[in-house]
Amino acid sequence: MIRSLILIGLTYFVFQLHISGDINKYINMKYSYLSAAAGYGLLVLTIVQIFMVNKDRSEEHVCDDEHCGHNHVKEDKWYKKLFVYPLFAFPIISGLFFPIATLDSNIVKAKGFHFPIYDEGKGDPFFQQQFLRPDTSVYYGKDDYDTLMKKEKKQYINRDSILLDDSNYLSGMETIYNFPGEFTGKDIEFKGFVFNDAETIDKNQLFIFRFGVIHCIADAGVFGMLVDMPEGTKLKNDEWITVTGKISTIYYQPFKANIPIVKVEKWSKTTAPKDQYVFKGY
Repeated sequence: MIRSLILIGLTYFVFQLHISGDINKYINMKYSYLSAAAGYGLLVLTIVQIFMVNKDRSEEHVCDDEHCGHNHVKEDKWYKKLFVYPLFAFPIISGLFFPIATLDSNIVKAKGFHFPIYDEGKGDPFFQQQFLRPDTSVYYGKDDYDTLMKKEKKQYINRDSILLDDSNYLSGMETIYNFPGEFTGKDIEFKGFVFNDAETIDKNQLFIFRFGVIHCIADAGVFGMLVDMPEGTKLKNDEWITVTGKISTIYYQPFKANIPIVKVEKWSKTTAPKDQYVFKGY
């Protein structure tokens, strides 16, 4: 009976995520069909499990009527009840009753945002700590990645003005970071949340970020650009703004590297979008 309840709970949880739209807070929507397929698979297993429980009860009832002298229902071992059932029950309880947290600047602070992160995992091809600059090169061979980046560059390089929205935010950022010199002087417009880096020397400079999901929330990174705001601009972390300006490059001392920067010419506060995450398309 407990197995049936757990399967019912898991099935309800998966379908509830899809119906409410909250599934996009966990996975890249390119893979939503896999999650939906898992939901239907759980539904089938739930029906089968309920059928088996009813069948066992019917056999037990017949056995009692006939006084057969033995029990047809197999007892679960104690460690199953103590460890396995709570293990499966936890995601149901946490998913249905705990609020879904949206990643924000507090996660950026907690994960760390400075140059030493670049050094972590050097020599380990499986280490992936992504922030600021999207990098999907690990998912392609070198030649395939170079071909993809050149193709992406053609989409933006001939434009006088680049608009990065939900659909092209990650691909556009990755392209600009790969060819920063070729985009110097071009106009760009994008929006995101504010992050004030304590190590920024120029107090008019801050970062505009959005959290991007490559496959699922486990590999989410924070991506965006350093922006040079007009003199005297004061903004708090997690305020959402839209900026328009020209792309340039700067040597950023905390990272000891040249990175793109946007000289902001126009900006405005905006509300956080309904879907705050952006996703990588393939």
